[in-house]
Amino acid sequence: MIGTRLRGLVVGFSALAMLVAAATPASAWCWWNCNYTKTKYPIVLAHGMSGFDELFGVYEYWFGIPDALDDGGATVFVTEVSQFNSTEARGEQLIDQVEQIVAITGKPKVNLIGHSHGGLDVRYVAAVRPDLVASVTSVGSPHKGADLADFLADNVEGGSFGEAVLGAFADLLGTVLGLISGSTNPQDAIAALGSLTTDGAAAFNASYPQGVPGTSCGEGSAVVNGIRYYSWSGTGVLTNALDVSDAAMGLTSLFYGEANDGLVGRCSSHLGDVIRDNYFHNHLDEVNQILGLVSIFESNPKSVFRAHANRLKNKGL
Repeated sequence: MIGTRLRGLVVGFSALAMLVAAATPASAWCWWNCNYTKTKYPIVLAHGMSGFDELFGVYEYWFGIPDALDDGGATVFVTEVSQFNSTEARGEQLIDQVEQIVAITGKPKVNLIGHSHGGLDVRYVAAVRPDLVASVTSVGSPHKGADLADFLADNVEGGSFGEAVLGAFADLLGTVLGLISGSTNPQDAIAALGSLTTDGAAAFNASYPQGVPGTSCGEGSAVVNGIRYYSWSGTGVLTNALDVSDAAMGLTSLFYGEANDGLVGRCSSHLGDVIRDNYFHNHLDEVNQILGLVSIFESNPKSVFRAHANRLKNKGL
């Protein structure tokens, strides 16, 4: 399922409707700084584990971000893949949607932005179909694995009753999230967990090394096969007293031996050109959840995304 938003218009019912919407520039409703985010190629947003595009057609995973990008002239597509599955399975689903976007817009490439597990998905697409990709950006993604995933994998014996229960529960959750957001992608929570462990990430990096730093906390190649690679992440945890999810982020952060956003370590988030790795954002703040309840003492996530779109625009992307 693909959602394309142009000044708040959500279109996903037919290719013809998408074409009409895509032909309507955001600047038609804009009064100031109307081309700030107007990239050459469409921006494609890829969600993380247990993610979605919209729940009940109302609540956005990327809360307010597509509209913030649209306001400056960007053409934005929000994709949806399996909530729980391996990076390769999710990546193949994403390729199918990117091919549709290229056909709909007439643009030969897209700018991929992935959050959390989505950052691995977009790397897969760029490695397997580089002809479709102008840039890859990861936001809070575990490129070297996640300590919490290691803990869960180490404490759930393969083939055990506990693994079966964990897998069944997560698969059911993924199926429900998919249904209420309008998709029926297959779920495999155990495969998803394996993709996010240190060993799983190492195996993935061996096959798809583009943009991955050669050192534990360095930067990777900024350009590979003509594709630009970027990343950013946060190290905040308890960022807004009104955000009910902050407590959970505080708990999961205890599994990490380095600064982290509650789910991903600072150094593990590095890919390509590291824009910044210490925003006072936790893992959900990075995409402006929950309901935009983020720190008032840090750059707003919507502003961070807009600045990055402008960065891509200035690079001719």
